[in-house]
Amino acid sequence: MSDIIWVEKYRPRSLSDVVGQEQIVSRLKIFVENKNLPHLIFSGPAGVGKTTCAHAMVRDLFGTNYSRDLVRELNASDERGIEIIRTTIKEFARQKTISGIPFKIMILDESDNMTSAAQQALRRTMESYSKNTRFILLCNYSSKIIEPIQSRCAVFRFSPLKDEEIKQRLEYISNLEKIKLNSEALKAILYVSGGDMRKAVNVLQAASASTKTVDQDAIFKVTGKARPEEIQKMLQLSLEGNFLQARKMLQDLLLKYGLSGIDIVKQIHREIYNLDIEEIQKVKLADKTGEINFRLIEGADENIQLSSLLAQFSNLKNIA
Repeated sequence: MSDIIWVEKYRPRSLSDVVGQEQIVSRLKIFVENKNLPHLIFSGPAGVGKTTCAHAMVRDLFGTNYSRDLVRELNASDERGIEIIRTTIKEFARQKTISGIPFKIMILDESDNMTSAAQQALRRTMESYSKNTRFILLCNYSSKIIEPIQSRCAVFRFSPLKDEEIKQRLEYISNLEKIKLNSEALKAILYVSGGDMRKAVNVLQAASASTKTVDQDAIFKVTGKARPEEIQKMLQLSLEGNFLQARKMLQDLLLKYGLSGIDIVKQIHREIYNLDIEEIQKVKLADKTGEINFRLIEGADENIQLSSLLAQFSNLKNIA
């Protein structure tokens, strides 16, 4: 097994190598061609290519001139206060670039975790030093970025990657690493990753640590996820009125996979929509599942709440 994390080892170094996000990549390539760009906000869920696109675009933009003196990256969730804006970021932004390079780039990851005061200070820095420095803000939720910053930036919204896009990348990596990845294992990775490329690659590396033949069992073992068919069977037993049998299966799943109550609820919620029942019944069950999820987050007892949820599945006809 390689001593390099595969997420970094196989990260695209150019926009042309980026998987998915075609519309966003095509717009970023225009910035590269024009050798200029505005301040940017990359918004979207985890593992969909925000950081990769930022670094790939910068490498394409600067070419052989790419260096740490021209590009600085900070994780705004670790250094989220106003002091870091007034010192590190402002100091970098105010420095002039070397001859022939129009501007430097500051990448702020998880910028939606910055305090309001820090964002206000950042707004002023972005305004004052725009000739020297361009900012790329990476975040999960652009709504958490204050409006004055949003209005200064071009906002790019990333969506979860398609299964086919993740599948192609996993097959590419498995061929290079000489790993046998069967179709069932691939399907399992797509199920647990949920459109997150980083998670998919990490799962593949973890599953291949002990064997070069990765199967479905290895995937669910390293991720601590129950098989979807097992969740479906448990729910079906409940719907048929076999509450005690369904509850026993729940206990077996908790012991077998070491799942938390919230993990189980999330998988139950996902499988509700695959059940062969009427849509109005799915609505009722989704509503009850959401209520149980809230109680668990608030600290309620897992066994009691999960048993209550299965009981409500068994009593579906009487749910108002």
